[in-house]
Amino acid sequence: MTQYPKPPFPAQPQSIPGSSAQMDPVPDYGEDSYSGSGRLEGKKALITGGDSGIGRAVALAFAREGADVAISYLNEEEDAAEAKRLVESAGRECMLIPGDISQPEHCRQLVRQVAEGFGRIDILVNNAAHQNTYESLEEIPDEEWELTMATNISAMFYITKAAMPHMGEGSAIINTSSVNADNPSPQLLAYATTKGAIQNFTAGLAQLLAEKGIRANTVAPGPVWTPLIPSTMPEEKVKTFGQQVPMGRPAQPCELAPVYVMLASDEASYVSGATIAVTGGKPII
Repeated sequence: MTQYPKPPFPAQPQSIPGSSAQMDPVPDYGEDSYSGSGRLEGKKALITGGDSGIGRAVALAFAREGADVAISYLNEEEDAAEAKRLVESAGRECMLIPGDISQPEHCRQLVRQVAEGFGRIDILVNNAAHQNTYESLEEIPDEEWELTMATNISAMFYITKAAMPHMGEGSAIINTSSVNADNPSPQLLAYATTKGAIQNFTAGLAQLLAEKGIRANTVAPGPVWTPLIPSTMPEEKVKTFGQQVPMGRPAQPCELAPVYVMLASDEASYVSGATIAVTGGKPII
């Protein structure tokens, strides 16, 4: 309850997609706290949105558990370089692949590059997301709706489909949904809609891929202190971000990473089709 920062937070507007280094407080990615124990030794992972936020914490944890990591990101070079440094400091290989996953051909090229570089994909984490805040339906531009759908759910389909030939028995897919899938924020209508779709996509995928020995699960975070928050939300909401959950604060990215490690590991061999809520005490329906 007390080891991580609680609101109110300072006003800190940023442009999309935001920067970790400019946040106050700077997110905790587990640099000083996460210790691995070889649970992913020798595995090859692809993480979209791995430059910052939840994705960076997962990349760090995977590397400290023994996995090589490929990080897909849009154009945040400074954040991506820091994520790579963290992976390599754990003694693991890191690939950085910039580009726009809202474009289907980039999704396919991304997978090709990882498969060529690593030889296979054992863990796929579809984590990258786009969001923006609007107070009314009429304010949402058509282009915003289409970009959110393309980035958050269509890219997940294209990347997962392209990855199939490179994933063998025992592989794991982890998709990042949100508490918004069950309790949608009206100001995040497009984003919340995609998160509901992700939950449904994953549930169907788990059934479809069971005969291949590939597991698929969803993590549904509540409020998490990432660059998306100051770059996509009004200042007043940033100041009180996370206050609404029973723990009274947002999660730090490092608090999400252990769940992804568990789902990626062979220890979760019978866990598929599940949604794991990490919500600071707020139930999901």
